Amino acid sequence: MKRLGAWLFYLVGAIAVAYLALYAYAAFTGREITPGDPIRIFRKPDAPSYS
Repeated sequence: MKRLGAWLFYLVGAIAVAYLALYAYAAFTGREITPGDPIRIFRKPDAPSYS
């Protein structure tokens, strides 16, 4: 049981470090957000407009 707790502790720590690394990557490589720019997350630029 003690060994399982240790592995669980290491697993949670590894997940936390991976999350922080992903956050740092997104923060340093992301585009600058300027007010007024449209948010384009899922829409392709060449997709047809239905409105």
